[in-house]
Amino acid sequence: MPFADVGDVRLFYTDEGAGDPPLLLVHGYSADSHDWSWQLPHLVANHRVIAVDLRGHGRSSVPQAGYTAAQFVADLVGLLDGLSVDRVVAFGHSMGGIVASGLAVEHPDRVAAVVAVDPAYLLPDETADGIRPLLDLLAETDPAPIIQQLIGRMESPAQPPALRTWQLRRIAGMEGHVLRQALEAQVTGLVLRSNSEPYLSRRACPVLTFYADPTRADAERAVFADTRSRVVTWEGAGHWLHQERSAEFNALVTSWLASLA
Repeated sequence: MPFADVGDVRLFYTDEGAGDPPLLLVHGYSADSHDWSWQLPHLVANHRVIAVDLRGHGRSSVPQAGYTAAQFVADLVGLLDGLSVDRVVAFGHSMGGIVASGLAVEHPDRVAAVVAVDPAYLLPDETADGIRPLLDLLAETDPAPIIQQLIGRMESPAQPPALRTWQLRRIAGMEGHVLRQALEAQVTGLVLRSNSEPYLSRRACPVLTFYADPTRADAERAVFADTRSRVVTWEGAGHWLHQERSAEFNALVTSWLASLA
């Protein structure tokens, strides 16, 4: 399995399959590229697929700083440069949706389209009022148990217990400064609607977004710049829609990508 040295970080990634456009898969907060295991066998049948562990996550190295969307984007650009990949469809789950969108905004020539899965943006500004005390608490104690509780609230009743165990164990193995810095960067950045709405409207490429909460769909549609963009809502699903309804997710993504060709 390959690693890439990009600036101050060593990124773990896999690079499989063949076919254009290449796909870049970006996981969410406190996760890793294994989250795309439900998609990889399907996608590599027709595409080159690059799945990466962000800095501080999974098998990548753990610098003391750099857990912002801007730095994650810079890391990914360095990875793509090293692999001689000019343009990708960027997939992103949760925090990865912020990162994939940031890549599309800051480097529009590198992103043909975005697929965002329950992305961590366009949330009501009032969300900050509830999370600020959480950030203060994380600064004073071991963040892992608190983040485990936070992630646990995002599950659906249909989620298999084994998945919950897997997710919570990954969090337990992460460095505290990564959990703290990455969460604070999201909350003070593109999580809030007032920050993310003008930023996301700069995505010029087509976007396919999946939500569990249908009330968020209208806010997403309002920032679409390309008429080929689409929102899919699966009410009652949990945060990991691409895992819970993987067959349907894979089929929809494949059909949408074909429509762009």
